[in-house]
Amino acid sequence: MSSVIYKNIGRQPIWADSGTGIWLEDRDGVRYLDTCGGVAVSSLGHRHHRIAAAVEREARSLAWAHAGTFTTEPAEELADLLASWSGGLPHVQFLSGGSEVMELAVKIVYQYHCERGEPSRQLIISRWQSYHGSTLGMLAISGNRQRRSVFEPLLGPAEFVSPCYSYRGLLPGETPEAYGLRLAEELEETILRIGPERVAAFVAETVVGSTAGAVPPVPGYFRHIQRVCAAYGVLLLLDEVMAGLGRTGRHFAYLDDGVVPDLVTVGKGLGAGYVPLAAVLVSADVHTALAGGQGVLQNGQTHVNHPLACAIGLEVQRTIVDEGLLDNVRARGEQLRRCLAERLGPRPYVGDVRGRGLFTGVELVADRATKEPLKNGAVLAAALKREGLERGLLLYPGSGTIDGVAGNHVLLAPPFIITEPQINLLVDLFTETLDAVVPVMSR
Repeated sequence: MSSVIYKNIGRQPIWADSGTGIWLEDRDGVRYLDTCGGVAVSSLGHRHHRIAAAVEREARSLAWAHAGTFTTEPAEELADLLASWSGGLPHVQFLSGGSEVMELAVKIVYQYHCERGEPSRQLIISRWQSYHGSTLGMLAISGNRQRRSVFEPLLGPAEFVSPCYSYRGLLPGETPEAYGLRLAEELEETILRIGPERVAAFVAETVVGSTAGAVPPVPGYFRHIQRVCAAYGVLLLLDEVMAGLGRTGRHFAYLDDGVVPDLVTVGKGLGAGYVPLAAVLVSADVHTALAGGQGVLQNGQTHVNHPLACAIGLEVQRTIVDEGLLDNVRARGEQLRRCLAERLGPRPYVGDVRGRGLFTGVELVADRATKEPLKNGAVLAAALKREGLERGLLLYPGSGTIDGVAGNHVLLAPPFIITEPQINLLVDLFTETLDAVVPVMSR
């Protein structure tokens, strides 16, 4: 019996042995096309020559240095690079993962208000069907009932508003612009009901990831949201742990939405899976308030600004730029959604194909006209994953798409290096997988 605790306790996972490009290989030599980059992590795929060389080179330099005493060149250079891409967030701190940087971001939000003499601003407003991390603090502001589940009694207070989910939220005859404005008005009404003096921040995934399947905002939504936040002194915190650093075809997904938030978090694609690395970026105003108060960030963790991790993250980001991979993300993403629409269009169980860049969701339904969800969502998701593996396809299916209970989707987020022929192969295998599972299970 293994000493490792698995996610599915007692069920032996596949033994991963090696990887090359977009392919994973188990120890029996079976290959799997990685349609999801793990969980939108593996942006450069496996065994990239530049990153392998950087790991060896940097491991011969500095392994670790305490960030309370030292700074290092990799941390400084990576922070400068991210800040230069951000559109106006000049200050950065690095930690090990998305849940950590989201937790840090919320702590910064509250410390900011305290330093400005408003300690009553303690409440976070989030959105239903959001997910912001696995710690208890981040589950508390995650509006996904499935993931909150057994931990509900332990979670602190938060408020939730409707998601920006046009496939299901847009009213008959309503324009996308009017829909976004209506959602911003809902946020404003919520702030006024709670009392603006109690609200610290509004938190949202710029493009919703795993819980709903690459749901992008409608045009104008975040501009309306930012206007409401600014009117009541509420900070705007965007979670781009999944969607950031190239996944949508831009370094930061919000750059397509005409806003710059007060804080943003990034993670998975920062180290591309080669190292655990994430970051929070903050505005000059937020940083000035912290510096002008106690002058100390009230947070301390072991691997803050980890030199080796930052060095690898820096090489990852430089590689993405040098190889023109953002152009490939946009081109291959458009190809993926076009091919999916063409191949899956006639199938009555495909309700929506959506996304940005190489961040695509396919929502499955029982009836396309009524958008009625399929039954036994969790069972269906498991069956899709098994069937995909049988066909050499690594999939990331989800259930509870609509409200944490009902609905199904599949999230597709392959590595940025994927080629045009590989997209075609992905669509072929994915279509075969859906055809083998969904019609049988929807009877």
